[in-house]
Amino acid sequence: MGGLLCVLTSWAVAQDEGFAWIADGRPNQEAHQAVSILLGAAADGLEPDDYGAGGLEQALAEAEALDAAGQRALEAALTRAMTRYLADLHGGRVDLRVIQPGQRFERDNGFAPAEVLQAALAAGRLPEAVREAAPAQPDYPGLRRALGWYRELAEDPLRGGLWQTPLAPLPGRKLEPGQAWAGVGDLARRLVALGDLPATARLASRYEGEVVAGLRAFQARHGLAADGVIGRETVAQLEVSPAHRMRQIVLGLERLRWTPRLRAPRSIVVNVPEFMLRAYTLERGAATLALQMRVIVGKALDTRTPLFAEDMRFIEFSPYWNVPPSIAQAELVPKLQRSPGYLARQGFEFVDGGGHVYTTLAPDRLNAVLRGQLRIRQRPGPKNALGDIKFVFPNDDNIYLHHTPSPGLFARQRRDFSHGCIRVEAPVALAGFVLAGMPGWDEARIREAMARRSSNTLRLREPLRVVIAYNTVGVAPDGRVLFHPDIYGHDAALDAALRRGARAAAP
Repeated sequence: MGGLLCVLTSWAVAQDEGFAWIADGRPNQEAHQAVSILLGAAADGLEPDDYGAGGLEQALAEAEALDAAGQRALEAALTRAMTRYLADLHGGRVDLRVIQPGQRFERDNGFAPAEVLQAALAAGRLPEAVREAAPAQPDYPGLRRALGWYRELAEDPLRGGLWQTPLAPLPGRKLEPGQAWAGVGDLARRLVALGDLPATARLASRYEGEVVAGLRAFQARHGLAADGVIGRETVAQLEVSPAHRMRQIVLGLERLRWTPRLRAPRSIVVNVPEFMLRAYTLERGAATLALQMRVIVGKALDTRTPLFAEDMRFIEFSPYWNVPPSIAQAELVPKLQRSPGYLARQGFEFVDGGGHVYTTLAPDRLNAVLRGQLRIRQRPGPKNALGDIKFVFPNDDNIYLHHTPSPGLFARQRRDFSHGCIRVEAPVALAGFVLAGMPGWDEARIREAMARRSSNTLRLREPLRVVIAYNTVGVAPDGRVLFHPDIYGHDAALDAALRRGARAAAP
């Protein structure tokens, strides 16, 4: 008992840190609820050991044998554990800005875990307060369920054991439907375990029929072309174990704790690794998906799209493209030096600090661009890099949403091609969502403004929140769990930080 009391005392910094968890020498209902909540922290992707859940369970069982000082120490320890748990559940365990300096999400500073805990105990509604502390993100409940499902799969010795041995090698570089393959049976069993293939599916020695359909379903959930062809990338995804997917979902839940809450009546969220944009309406605190479309984001190697949240305030129809100095100096000037006719063909022009425009090419003007004394912009028109519409939410990185003169790129499975800005697949539909409620802006007028080739800026009557987020796991409306490539390596950095932080911060 002395060792347990020592541990409790080390957790309790001061007597007044504890709330009333013990009455008449016995733990009350709220104390048992709190320990149960801490023991179940893994359901939300948290670590029960971070809160000393096992030790608190033992201490609660022996609480009646503790003296008054021991019981006060137990109360203080339980208070500190629950306060930390609520803080982690609501706002995350690590500061993502430390491991991703380009991310500029601000914490929800209105959440005070100690006050939330005190109010919940006073009202006798601790479980309800815990549920309300969880991130109010559309994907959060679905990902929480997915974590439990993948945990059951990983811990099942029969189903989880299907990943202990690699699949048989393919007979060639890729496997087409109709071909024979020694790995068909193992593939089918994995697809059944993952829910992509019915358990009643008929098997054959060849890769055909229902197994091909199941493989297509798997590909669609994992960011692959759903063509039924098994190649290197599909094999790599098939070999990812349920335990690894569990960890990926844990990282996804952690990211949602940092993603700004959808509070405005209308919001736009771009998920970078999924290459998708979704628009939401918010009514009575519930977010409803109103629109979604494919997007193109920044290149993984050198022009990554930063992560932040800002308010959209303007739409520019038939916009000029003001070429960023870095792009002008590193890419455009060398191209113009090699091919002077590119300036006129693409509609570029030079602009000085006083707003004077020069449409002819001269070596001194290129040198002035290199010195930062002139800038280059592209006139509105069919070749303009921004297309015919630009959605502006002022930010330090000059990132915005825009159309593109190269819509064929949206057919690609992986779409990180831009210099950082985000190209949208359906600009007319997005403009319709943004301008909803502004009289006169129907589809016909939007299209007319886009086709005018005369730049015009429209201020929005009400700003819309735009969130540029990053999550490699999500949930489809039908409940399917979707996995996306970690194109910027952010998951690996977050995983390492969580593992370091969990070891350092455990009581």
